[in-house]
Amino acid sequence: MLNNKSILITGGTGSFGKKFIEMIFKQYDPKRVIIYSRDEYKQFLVKNEFLHKLTEEQMSKLRFFIGDVRDKERLYRAFKGVDYVIHAAAMKQVPACEYNPFEAVKTNIHGAQNIIDAALDCGVKKVVALSTDKAVNPINLYGGTKLVSDKLFISANAYSGAEGTIFSVVRYGNVAGSRGSVIPFFKNLLEEGTECLPITDYRMTRFWITLEQGVELVFKALKDSRGGETYISKIPSFKITDLAMALNPGGDMKEVGIREGEKLHECMITSDDSRTTYEYEEHYVIYPQFDWWNKDRHFVEGGKKVQEGFEYNSGTNVDWLDVETLKKYTVNMK
Repeated sequence: MLNNKSILITGGTGSFGKKFIEMIFKQYDPKRVIIYSRDEYKQFLVKNEFLHKLTEEQMSKLRFFIGDVRDKERLYRAFKGVDYVIHAAAMKQVPACEYNPFEAVKTNIHGAQNIIDAALDCGVKKVVALSTDKAVNPINLYGGTKLVSDKLFISANAYSGAEGTIFSVVRYGNVAGSRGSVIPFFKNLLEEGTECLPITDYRMTRFWITLEQGVELVFKALKDSRGGETYISKIPSFKITDLAMALNPGGDMKEVGIREGEKLHECMITSDDSRTTYEYEEHYVIYPQFDWWNKDRHFVEGGKKVQEGFEYNSGTNVDWLDVETLKKYTVNMK
């Protein structure tokens, strides 16, 4: 599928981008993998990191392109000859988005529109946009901008025509062990000598997805998407208190209060979306409700429609990780 293809990742110097580089060169033989991002120092670090992980031939296929998704002209130059685009660039920190709302809109919404325009005009075959649980019933600006972004990418299929660019969305929550997530936060506190871990709310739950699973879901979208799908992995949940006990056995924890814009539980599929949601072996797909969407053309066989009213929520999930399993999963995470 990706052999001899040119793939571009916006925001490719983050946790997802680095895991994507690692996995695509293990599983495929791409023509080029282009990292498009605005921070030259992070690109320098990523390039040096992979000098010791990739062969000389693979390194020659790894390209670094300085640019911002706000800069449409730069995107047009970067997208020339590109087959697939994975859009991972975004302002993601909830407090930063709340304090800098116009900047979040420029990156997460205007940037998404620029990606769409450039992909359509440059003949990109497929675009997969990374989304977040926070775009579902959003209660903060980050979630609101990502909801709009998701809608833009889904609706872009109406502009591409039968033979044009295919746009789809991949949705997941906080990735286990990724930069800024709770596991490295807790581990840093423990390394500094903290004996009591802060818990925002004892009732809080989250989905558990690894970087590897996140990349595999993007591979699935690149392979199967026909236009307008939102992909969600079938993954287990865990309690934040169980994670604290796994990382700090016998230690204390203290409830410090939920933060502004934070939810008790992650929700990936709402009951309203259940009407167009299908369950597959390892994932769910939410199909769109638009005149241009045609089941004969866009539907992927093998899915079973979920019951109306179904909701995919970390607090009501049927699959859970216990303390002992969390210990095994987090032991080597930094």
